[in-house]
Amino acid sequence: MEKKLIGVDLGGTTAKIAILTKDGDIEHKWSINTNIDDQGSHIVREIGDSLNQKLTEMQLDNDQFYGLGMGTPGTVNYETGTVKGAYNLNWVEEQQVSKDLGHLTGLKVYLDNDANVAALGERWKGAGEGGANVVFVTLGTGVGGGIFAEGQILHGIRGAAGEIGHVTVMPENGYDCTCGKKGCLETVASATGVVRVAKDMAKEFTGNSKLKEAILNDEEITAKLVFDLGKEQDELAEKVIDRVSFYLALALSHIGNMLNPEKIIIGGGVSAAGDILLQPVTAYFETMVFPAVRESTKISIATRGNDAGVIGAAWLALPVDEEA
Repeated sequence: MEKKLIGVDLGGTTAKIAILTKDGDIEHKWSINTNIDDQGSHIVREIGDSLNQKLTEMQLDNDQFYGLGMGTPGTVNYETGTVKGAYNLNWVEEQQVSKDLGHLTGLKVYLDNDANVAALGERWKGAGEGGANVVFVTLGTGVGGGIFAEGQILHGIRGAAGEIGHVTVMPENGYDCTCGKKGCLETVASATGVVRVAKDMAKEFTGNSKLKEAILNDEEITAKLVFDLGKEQDELAEKVIDRVSFYLALALSHIGNMLNPEKIIIGGGVSAAGDILLQPVTAYFETMVFPAVRESTKISIATRGNDAGVIGAAWLALPVDEEA
């Protein structure tokens, strides 16, 4: 029997767990609620207990697995297998995640940042198509990213490589960012950023617009609403999408010119907008990059959705001679 992989994608609400083949195909997946009580002290134990119970039910032994890969929020020390500063998990102090989860399950545990494992998942089994040079940008509540270069995920000296959301795109009069800077990509291209841009632009807009009416009537405004109205050719929504696309393309052009990846993949909830986002971003990007980059680096929308995290996490446990 071929050995399998286990992937865990830990989030602030749920932990997604999957058993995969060595080729990255999901055979079985489930999730448990993330219990952040008591400084998050129950999280690792509950993941281990759930996994042990599932393997017992499926009559699978540890020697049938290469190991367990896990993506987690926070700052990951890849050498010690520890995590610190995952505030949405209440993990303020350093957590011995690899050691504790390995002790509970008897499996070898490999850790990486959650944005990096999502990038790995898309690169391995999604829109990245196994390329050696792929960048993943996730547009959700915030903006994150992961860089796969020359066949390796980049971490940087302090694990901060791939912080694409904090590329400065508005050097003057930029919005305040949670990181302490101003004008970060995250402030305009995240789900909340799109809404911020829409509300600001509505103040100056004088034409007819369902989006402006919704803002004036204090209705709930979401990024999805902005893109949906854009598809209906709402004039204000189109202008908002154009501005957001410009800023996103500006940040991606820096990545393209610096790294010249095969693909830049846009994922996260905002990417569900599809072509109405992809087309203007691509058009701006092509005016901003070096000719060789324009000819060789392509932008695409992610294809693996919520499965990207467990797939990429599982890849971490794959032996080097099996990596694709």
